[in-house]
Amino acid sequence: MTSPPETVSVSDLAYQEHILQGVSRTFALTIPQLPTGLRDVVGNAYLLCRITDTIEDDPALSAGQKRAFAERFAEIVAGREEAEPFANELGALLSSAATEDERDLVANADRVIRVASGFNAAQRAALERCVRIMAGGMAEFQQNATPDGLNDVPHLDRYCYYVAGVVGEMLTELFCDYSGKINERREELLPLSVSFGQGLQMTNILKDLWDDRERGACWLPRDVFLAAGFDLRSLSEGQAHPGFVQGLSRLVGIARGHLANALRYALIIPARETGIRRHCLWALGMAVLTLRRIHATPAFRSGQEVKISRRSVWAVVIFTSILARSNRALTFLFRILTKRLPSP
Repeated sequence: MTSPPETVSVSDLAYQEHILQGVSRTFALTIPQLPTGLRDVVGNAYLLCRITDTIEDDPALSAGQKRAFAERFAEIVAGREEAEPFANELGALLSSAATEDERDLVANADRVIRVASGFNAAQRAALERCVRIMAGGMAEFQQNATPDGLNDVPHLDRYCYYVAGVVGEMLTELFCDYSGKINERREELLPLSVSFGQGLQMTNILKDLWDDRERGACWLPRDVFLAAGFDLRSLSEGQAHPGFVQGLSRLVGIARGHLANALRYALIIPARETGIRRHCLWALGMAVLTLRRIHATPAFRSGQEVKISRRSVWAVVIFTSILARSNRALTFLFRILTKRLPSP
């Protein structure tokens, strides 16, 4: 097991724990479930990715600015550039679309980088690779972002890899560094980790499709909807066109297939590693419940309409925690919850 050495400031670690609560309700819930040897590095990894996300999502930044800031941040994570000038310049350009917590995170990027610099070589390499690939991929897609959607499913797969699949690979490398038993299954876990990330990302894309369109972007694949007789260029809020519903249903089915792989991933983790299993299962369970709401309400007009309730979150937490060690029970629960979702 590894954790940041004593040279890492306690206040920087405290800041990391504090800001996680503000930038992600889900990860603030799941990361503390991890064992001590993983908690700090995974929390740090999420914050690095969140800074990259903030660059991608801000509508005030041009595609060129997003590429420049993303590439610069990758250099900072690699230790080849200072964080403070970057934070000052980016912070001054962020629009009102950025939340106060996101602004605070960017302003304190140097503290997050200081924590990252204290991890072991394998951990730092995993973080650097993830941010570098994510930064390059996001910049590529932002340059071609359009409210008319992506060309096809392969383009969607590629986008999901850049923003989530690579995160799954990074987490797998961190889990393998932490545990020799997990490392023995590394070659099985890596492809499943990409699918795991894609399942979570596709769920978010479907949930946030109207919010994304407000920013002038759409990550839905045109080919799926054209095959159903619907053109995404005519998409409008509350759409109940049969072709749109059919296309949405197919994407829900694809996401379901990826989440089935996410379950396979979680079940490979040794049963005694209940903290890592909970971390995976809670994210998986919340995604499944969100997909159920999307499928049941295809004419939803905002992400809030299909966002799962706090009660549902705690139901996921309680049931998956009770069943965390039982592969058979978890498989049965997944089948029950996904029974009414379209097949992949």
